[in-house]
Amino acid sequence: MNKNTLIGSVLIVAIMIWWFSMTSANNEAAEKAKQAQKAAAKEAAAQVVDSAEAPAASELVLPGSTAELKAAPILGAAGEAAADSAVKDSAVAANDSAAAPAPKVVAPRTVTVETDKFIMTLSNKGGKIQSVIVKALPDSAKHFPELIQDTTLGALDLKLGGADLSNVLFEVNAPEWINVENDTTVQFVFTDANGSEVVRSYGFTKSGVAVRQVNKFKGFRVDNYELSWKGGMKETEEFPKGKSFGGTSYFFSEVIFKNNEITERETFSDAMTFDNANYYWVGMRRKYVAMSVQFDSPVPAQVKGKHINLATEGNPDPGTYSLSIADNVRGDSVAYNFMVLPLEWAEVEALGQGYEKIIVTGSKWFPGSSVWFVWICAMLLKLLKFFYSIIPNYGVAIILVTFIVRGITTPFTIKQLKSTSAMSKLKPQLDEINVKYRSDPQKKQAAVMELYAKNGVNPLASCTGGCLPMIIQMPIFMGLFFVLGRAVELRGMPAFLWITDLSRSDVIFHGFSIPFLMPDGLALLPWIMVVTTYFQTKVTMSGNGAMDPAQQKMMVWMMPAMMFLFSAVMPSGLVLYWIVSNFWSIIQYKIIRRDNGNNGPKTVNGKKVVDAEIVK
Repeated sequence: MNKNTLIGSVLIVAIMIWWFSMTSANNEAAEKAKQAQKAAAKEAAAQVVDSAEAPAASELVLPGSTAELKAAPILGAAGEAAADSAVKDSAVAANDSAAAPAPKVVAPRTVTVETDKFIMTLSNKGGKIQSVIVKALPDSAKHFPELIQDTTLGALDLKLGGADLSNVLFEVNAPEWINVENDTTVQFVFTDANGSEVVRSYGFTKSGVAVRQVNKFKGFRVDNYELSWKGGMKETEEFPKGKSFGGTSYFFSEVIFKNNEITERETFSDAMTFDNANYYWVGMRRKYVAMSVQFDSPVPAQVKGKHINLATEGNPDPGTYSLSIADNVRGDSVAYNFMVLPLEWAEVEALGQGYEKIIVTGSKWFPGSSVWFVWICAMLLKLLKFFYSIIPNYGVAIILVTFIVRGITTPFTIKQLKSTSAMSKLKPQLDEINVKYRSDPQKKQAAVMELYAKNGVNPLASCTGGCLPMIIQMPIFMGLFFVLGRAVELRGMPAFLWITDLSRSDVIFHGFSIPFLMPDGLALLPWIMVVTTYFQTKVTMSGNGAMDPAQQKMMVWMMPAMMFLFSAVMPSGLVLYWIVSNFWSIIQYKIIRRDNGNNGPKTVNGKKVVDAEIVK
């Protein structure tokens, strides 16, 4: 491996180390918040129990009692004053007339709606979403996964001004189970003591990913509302067993949103209030799926989130979040779409809302990368799917994409190798100059420049011909790295022989494990990666006479060790890509050295090396 390739490789590895370290830092922060989160969880659980034991808003209790009326929120701007007035008026009415009608009994119940995309359960307690089961991500037993982490808390509780409707029992006339063939609406109605109504409706289509949620207000006015998503979001995939170096780095638990035309992904370990901005949508994601509240037009909502720690001994789950979205009411209703989104690039990109940038987001450190880097990743994924459409095997598709990528970058690599080769052939003369003029920097510089000039070597070529092409190649290599680690298309997809799932490590024997490296069992591809990296490094280093032999020896062993550290927990699709890339590098370097006549007399640009006069 020549000097410039080494610089590029180290840079790539540094980025990977930074990525893993950021994940580790987040995990450590989450661990520090663990005790506080447990206390908060206990408190929340106690509140849920208290709410469950307390009489619901419209449950039957003793007629005319104040307990009944305090449990039922009063809708409208009057808030608590209206509630107190209703209590007094009702108490007086109860004393004046023993025949006052009893409140209507509403029993707790649910409505389950099944579409082609998901199965959603709605609860009349709060008129909220209780459960979401997505059909796009079945497990090995063909069971569909639940997306709500805590179904007792669910999602989309509603608060109107001072009236919290979370524990109110809404009336609903829909059947318990609905198979959607045509557009269907499920409606929940709550009526307060003054006759004011809140109507919460959920609209479903047969094959759409959006649920249209509309909240209409009748007989009262309200200035603001708050949506609460307390139940968090559950991971659909099985986490790696045991502790490992970066083992959970390929799993994501994030708060996601689009504001001011920018898609953002946030992780935090405590609580967070997000910037005031115009939000297009707000939600959460796990590795292969996201859910969001999508507004019809950008709204200046106030968004808050709180981390829910789920990590326990043997369970490395990074946790989930609770969210609240608050905004002013404009008119007599609040409406939005609740989106259920398996993160298949083409499908989410077609929505035109920037959801594809949940999968791959550009870095704030590189201007415009949210556009050009995302485009590179999209093209690589399309190329991968194109080859899969011809040969229905993603393992073969990865190999072919690797050939294409390396073929595109080969001209840069050749230029880099030729530049390094030219510099290495002048190394004896450069060493002689360094020794001869070690106490006279001016003469040494003059001698070096004369040597370069006589041999037609550009002293900047090692950068322009080496580092710069490597920098150009990096976005492509990193794009493929991210795509293979995050693409839902590879989920559960076999390649060949023992590689049964390209999205996971290729464990061949669960009876043997290596702590922190292969805790789930013995994988084969990482060992092949070590061997190919060793030979690739050794072959490329052998032609780099400009590098110190001690450094060469160190790199020959350090690079395989570092790659083994990463590849031991990589998805097998990623490791397969690196192995094929290593083979390409070895063959490419052998051909270039043969064509350059490496064993003949030393030449630069087709001419024998000429000593500078000052060297002689």
